[in-house]
Amino acid sequence: MLGSRAEDYLEAIYSLSKEKGYAKVMELSEMLDVKPATVSEMLEKLSRMGYVKYKKRSHVKLTEKGVREAMKLREKRNVVIKFLKAIGVPEDVAERDACTIEHVLHPETLRQLRNFVRFVESSPAVNPRWLEHFREFCRTGRHPCKQR
Repeated sequence: MLGSRAEDYLEAIYSLSKEKGYAKVMELSEMLDVKPATVSEMLEKLSRMGYVKYKKRSHVKLTEKGVREAMKLREKRNVVIKFLKAIGVPEDVAERDACTIEHVLHPETLRQLRNFVRFVESSPAVNPRWLEHFREFCRTGRHPCKQR
């Protein structure tokens, strides 16, 4: 099983590889705010685990296994971001928090978050009444139905 740091690396490599098909150690170093030597260590580990193809002092590419895992991680993060935004968390905060939360979610919790997000997104009204009520509750601390 991958740790949270390894997951962060896979997501970063996936993100950087979208344009040119590979990522460089220095790009990862800057993106993850770690030293190049630390990046190289992790890339060697991920290479041994079959997630990346890494050429020292060159570049890194995700293997098929790495792409599948990175896409699962990206989807998990997106579900958490969408959920947090649905409950009124600002986008920049939601993205930052999702990076932390995604690593510790139980699969059942993720399944329910995914269901909730799909439910909200497929709701027939643009702004369902219960969601409007929730936003009002967040602003005032009172449930709109009880204000009568």
